[in-house]
Amino acid sequence: MSSYDTLRHFADSWGLVFMGVSYLVLVGWHFLPRGRAHSRAASTMIFKDREDTEADHG
Repeated sequence: MSSYDTLRHFADSWGLVFMGVSYLVLVGWHFLPRGRAHSRAASTMIFKDREDTEADHG
């Protein structure tokens, strides 16, 4: 059995499981109470030190 076949078998079985679990953990992290606050702060960070400009008034 060649090295390619061994790696392909691993990727098709345990590699897929590992990627699926990693995805669920990373997505689920943002729904935790502490993660939700960090996500909200990150989403509004660009507006924190914003100054009004002429375009804002009309």
